[in-house]
Amino acid sequence: MQPDKTTNPAVDHSRHAKKRSKLRLVAWETTRNCNLSCVHCRASATNGPYTGELNTKSCFQLLDQIALVDDPIIILTGGEPLLRPDIFDIARYGTDKGLRMVMAPNGTLVTKETVAKMISAGIRRISISLDGADRESHDKFRGVDGAFKGSLNGIRTAREAGLEFQINTTVTKTNMDQIARIQDLAVELGAVAHHIFLLVPTGRGKYIVDQEISSAEYEETLNWFYDQREKTPMQLKATCAPHYYRILRQRAKSEGKTVTFQSHGLDAVTRGCLGGTGFCFISHTGIVQPCGFLDVKCGDVTVESFADIWNHSKIFLSLRDYDNLKGKCGRCEYKAVCGGCRARAFEATGDFLAEEPLCGYEPAKK
Repeated sequence: MQPDKTTNPAVDHSRHAKKRSKLRLVAWETTRNCNLSCVHCRASATNGPYTGELNTKSCFQLLDQIALVDDPIIILTGGEPLLRPDIFDIARYGTDKGLRMVMAPNGTLVTKETVAKMISAGIRRISISLDGADRESHDKFRGVDGAFKGSLNGIRTAREAGLEFQINTTVTKTNMDQIARIQDLAVELGAVAHHIFLLVPTGRGKYIVDQEISSAEYEETLNWFYDQREKTPMQLKATCAPHYYRILRQRAKSEGKTVTFQSHGLDAVTRGCLGGTGFCFISHTGIVQPCGFLDVKCGDVTVESFADIWNHSKIFLSLRDYDNLKGKCGRCEYKAVCGGCRARAFEATGDFLAEEPLCGYEPAKK
């Protein structure tokens, strides 16, 4: 689906054009090559080769440019980042620039050797996905027999070496009943954090759109996640689930509590949808997007500077003015802390400023 070019470029973003938005996170698809074939994959990644991948020199130059803008966390992702031969050189270069480097491997290629290289390169944490609590469910989701065993082996290897790791889980209808078991497994394995992701139907995920949970199930899952905050030693974060930040405030208010938000670090909790506001995605060819699921081009680092893209992209500027949101999202009293998933809105309507299609909340009447 293509962006609604007739409406979005006309958005009035002049009020926010001079407002600097702090860059907190960059997810960088260092390669699209992958040894798995996950059913939800945003990139439809598989074994390459893929053309146009940034070379080592271009990667270093990109990190130089990012460092001129801010000191964000850089998530080296893919595909499978460990399939890139120079990935440790890239990580080391970013570390030396003062950037906070983390990596998102799938776990199957995490060995004593690669963990030692990660630590030497300054990788602060790795994230490994568990989308099922057992071999059958995880392997089916990941599209390769043995993926579950490989991920567990990678997790244990990282733990033995003292490399911090978190567990990521994409929530769908097929694993909703396993989320509690997955979280228990994450605690048992020694994870420092559990981040849940709500399915965004892009890439191969379009073919399992029937597995997307309903708005009621979405709300139920996020309320359950809220209830775990005082029951687990892990840091908890909901991603691609902006409604959680509304729920945090609603629940805290009803319980007479004050919610404190961590505004820095690897588990920072600041706002719901960060696409284009505190976060961006960079593809393996250098295309910059608000996030990996929102397939709208904001710039190309091979022909323009990252700073120019981050500070002046019309799409980024429109996303930073929450008054541009439409429908329920535009009327919602929680739009500054939630914002709705811009990628889901885009996939449903072709307009990334439209209301979030999976939200059952009705804004208060003004």
